[in-house]
Amino acid sequence: MAGSEPTTAGTRPSSEPEPAGRDSSGGLRVAIVRERLDPENLRSFVYSSPGRLITLGLLLIGLCLTAGALTSATVGERQQSLDILLYNTEPDAHSAHQLYAALSIADAAASTAFISGGLEPRTVRNRYTQALGEAAAELVTQSNHTIGPNAATDPDTRLRTGIATGLPVYAGLVETARTNNRNGYPVGAAYLSEASHQMQTTLLPMAEELQNHRFAAVTDAQRDHVRPPWLAIGLLILTLGALGLAQRDLARRWRRMINPGLLLASVAMLILLAWTVIAGSVSAAAMIDARDNGMTPATQLIQSRILAQQARAAETLKLVRRDTAGDYDRTYDAHIERLADVIGHYPDSAPTAAEVRGAVAALAGWRAAHQRMNEALDTGDFNRAAEVAIGPGATDASAYVEELNRALEHGLAQTRNTLRDRIAYASGVLNFLSAGAMVLGILAAGYVGLGIWPRLREYR
Repeated sequence: MAGSEPTTAGTRPSSEPEPAGRDSSGGLRVAIVRERLDPENLRSFVYSSPGRLITLGLLLIGLCLTAGALTSATVGERQQSLDILLYNTEPDAHSAHQLYAALSIADAAASTAFISGGLEPRTVRNRYTQALGEAAAELVTQSNHTIGPNAATDPDTRLRTGIATGLPVYAGLVETARTNNRNGYPVGAAYLSEASHQMQTTLLPMAEELQNHRFAAVTDAQRDHVRPPWLAIGLLILTLGALGLAQRDLARRWRRMINPGLLLASVAMLILLAWTVIAGSVSAAAMIDARDNGMTPATQLIQSRILAQQARAAETLKLVRRDTAGDYDRTYDAHIERLADVIGHYPDSAPTAAEVRGAVAALAGWRAAHQRMNEALDTGDFNRAAEVAIGPGATDASAYVEELNRALEHGLAQTRNTLRDRIAYASGVLNFLSAGAMVLGILAAGYVGLGIWPRLREYR
């Protein structure tokens, strides 16, 4: 037709349809994918040699990664528990004991000041004031250790609250007794007895319960750490067994006696297993040493210190009340007998044995001084009895009580240092193990891949 452009050879109008072969290429690919995903074909592939190799490789890689991750997490949790024990639980227990000791010292100092009559010695008054201040400070420390959503329901909150509310009442009774005593009013003895009764029956039992809870937490943490991490160790052994069986299967089916990749993976898992067992055993042994040479003797010394303070309170209150019925003597004798039994059976091989021997000697001197006090009271010589009980002489009861308390305090300081040193060592032994476990697990997984891949290439 005139005016129309000629059609170039080899070209097609835009309206011409695409060839049927081009449309069928996409459908062909879909058909191939469907054929490969057919359950029957997948089953055949899984049971084929390449399928078995891929399945075996994935299983071994998963085991290596899981074993490394689980060991890393387990070691990390155990080390974190040791850090909590070292920086929180143990200081909390020590603070609870210091609270009890401060309350006991305050009670004994208040009675000693009362016996002095009139204006008490400055040293005695300072000891009482310092003990009350230390008790208040330890209460603040105890409160700071329980922070969080469960603070209100913490069972020890009731104990701390009871001590915090009862301490001002006790101090008020003591001040009332002190004022009446300085003015020569006999009613002062009744106020002091009421204050001491509140201390002995309310405040000190709550402080002792709080102390027992805190030391129980230390004991529980030690016991938990001594238990081996059986799950991590078991998984490492399982992984090693699976690697060994895989190497045997490869040697039997593919005639390869040694697979370098699987061998290196086995070595990595064996190193991790040995590291975990050895480091865990050394750490557990350090914790056992902390228990035997730190916690156990410390518990004995704490019990001894409590008994000594209770006996001293009974001794001074006997003078305050001019007791003739023997009630305070029976209390004193019961505490002293238990004290003598505890420090008398303290092992010579245990730490601070020298300090305990000094405490035994001080106790013997104290008992002799107490006997002299009672003899003076039996003859009606109250002034002489008071001088023996609270006098500054080297053979008076006060000197022996101070010597006994000083020996027990030094012993406690040494056992606490031993306890903390061994806990720190138990934690330090686990350094790098958590990260090392993760690295060895990843390396072992990589070695498995390197060991399986050459066998897979043979089927290309």
